Amino acid sequence: MKPIRLMSGFFTVGGWTLMSRVLGFVRDAMILAFLGTGPLYQAYVVAFRLPNMFRRFFAEGAFNMAFVPMFSKRLEGDENPDGFASEAFSGLAAVLIGLTLLALAAMPWLVFGIASGFAGQKEFDLSVKFGRIAFPYVLFISLAALLSGMLNASGRFAAAAAAPVLLNILLIAAMAGAAWFGGDVARALIWTIPLAGVAQFLLLWRAVRRAGFTISPRRPRLSPDMRNLIRVAVPAALAGGVVQINLLVGQQVASYFDKAVGWLFAADRLYQLPLGVVGIAVGVVLLPDLSRKLRADDDAGARIALSRAGEISLALTIPAAFALVVIPLPLVSVLFERGAATTDDSAAIASAVAIYGLGLPAFVLQKILQPLYFAREDTRRPFHYAVVSMVINAVMAIGLAPVIGWLAPAIATTCAAWVMVLLLHTGARQYGDVARFDDRFRRRIWRMVVASVVMAVVLWVSAAALNPFLGMAWWRALALAVLIGIGMLAYFGTGQLMGAFRLSEFRQAFRRG
Repeated sequence: MKPIRLMSGFFTVGGWTLMSRVLGFVRDAMILAFLGTGPLYQAYVVAFRLPNMFRRFFAEGAFNMAFVPMFSKRLEGDENPDGFASEAFSGLAAVLIGLTLLALAAMPWLVFGIASGFAGQKEFDLSVKFGRIAFPYVLFISLAALLSGMLNASGRFAAAAAAPVLLNILLIAAMAGAAWFGGDVARALIWTIPLAGVAQFLLLWRAVRRAGFTISPRRPRLSPDMRNLIRVAVPAALAGGVVQINLLVGQQVASYFDKAVGWLFAADRLYQLPLGVVGIAVGVVLLPDLSRKLRADDDAGARIALSRAGEISLALTIPAAFALVVIPLPLVSVLFERGAATTDDSAAIASAVAIYGLGLPAFVLQKILQPLYFAREDTRRPFHYAVVSMVINAVMAIGLAPVIGWLAPAIATTCAAWVMVLLLHTGARQYGDVARFDDRFRRRIWRMVVASVVMAVVLWVSAAALNPFLGMAWWRALALAVLIGIGMLAYFGTGQLMGAFRLSEFRQAFRRG
């Protein structure tokens, strides 16, 4: 994959992810408008997070980081990739079916494990009820993630990146339909989650068949290939899902503060927009590309791929982080404040958004640095780093909560993310030059920071000038769009003049995406 092809794949994934996240904002705004931040919303957050937590372990953690490099190498060497994928699919399906049945039976204990502060309250019983309905989603979406890995390894990114769009469309339609016909919006929302998982799985199954792959479900067995996959996948599950684990620790702490679970979830959704569009997109494209280059002993090509991935991702992430820190309240109030969501909710969510914004570059850098290890099937050291990061997160979240309250989990998550980046960067030095960003990256990164500072100042001044319009019901969306437009002009204009990047590079990648 040439550098421009790498950027092309990034923009393909990023474009579809952007559409998914925009629809996700519509979905979350509708949920807050219909349910507010009361018991129904708190229970929805817990019920939705449960299957997604296991999805990130079994699918995004274990299979994107362990299965994809192995499948990519077999695909590159024409070593029966279909047979390997079929074995992995069957084994994963068996594990997930068992997990789902166990989770349905143990749902009260699962809810207590991630939100013990709900015990004895209305939220607890609702979370158990909603959790049992939503949890089967993990079966279908995890199998869909394996199919996505096959497509990504073969350089076909569109269908896998488009699948989450389907989830949001179905959830939005379900809520709109329930409200239109006077039904129970919360019940319609929860029941649509597993149905959306089935729809995403069928979409990707068809895409895999059209790509020329053949998955043949078979009786699971521990073949040498599967033993090797498990050996790599188990530590990868934790290393790849460290951010999610830290968020769940934060949710446990937040469950002891009124409405805090919902506030942190909404803030998480906002910073996940740039993280998804940039960090996840680069990680999805970079991992199979590095795996192929390392198999071909193309260290120079691997270093270029790493450097361009870091360059393009930070060129978009650093200004996003500054924006989240400088104008969190306008962003939150316009996106979420309507219906049952109040001004107090917006102020609380904005505080968490600003803290998460400080950690955004770290979350993205993790997605860039981890493939250096996973492409070599080295998951043990990232696992050890993840343990250190999780311990720091837990100690800070629990230790700071009595002092500063419900914002402690956000601060802990941000600090733990930067510790993880430091460990990944230091540990990768043993790989030599292939793990070091090139001279072009080092020249440009500081210019991106300066351009972002200029943008932040412009945003701060512009937000003060537009403040009256940001509070007007019918004008605030337009005012926010103008504010974001001003910030983009300031950043990209300054960055172009300083040589932080060339706008032609973005245009070229978009044309080939």
